[in-house]
Amino acid sequence: MHATTPATTGPAVTGRWTRLAGPVATLAGAAGVCALVALTDPTTPGGMSPPCPTKALFGIVCPGCGSARMLYSVLHGDLRAAAAYNAVGLVALVLVVWTYVAWSTRTITGRRIRRWETWRWSPVAVGVVVAVWAIIRNLPVSPFTALAV
Repeated sequence: MHATTPATTGPAVTGRWTRLAGPVATLAGAAGVCALVALTDPTTPGGMSPPCPTKALFGIVCPGCGSARMLYSVLHGDLRAAAAYNAVGLVALVLVVWTYVAWSTRTITGRRIRRWETWRWSPVAVGVVVAVWAIIRNLPVSPFTALAV
């Protein structure tokens, strides 16, 4: 007879590590980007953030303009400044975090969490919000001029 030892390798342990690999790698990449943004100040002129190609080429503010400054403000706890830099980007950040948590939970545990991006109206709603945001950020009348930060 053979003495039995607790399984430290095998399908159960290997499967657990395989399920953790994607969420952990994604979290590590996001943490790296956040660390880079948090340690450099994109709110100062000549900061690490590159200029927006749309603004440089066409002179208009794109829907993503201010996203690096928005993320920097979020990481430093200044939600008011984050919303001023890119309010729609701030909402998008919340949706991305929700998506990551739902995906990670399902990948690791198999339990499903409702995900906004699978709803039938989501692509249309996102498209409409981004288009409207792009238009109102470029209207040359008050109070819309304050949105083109």
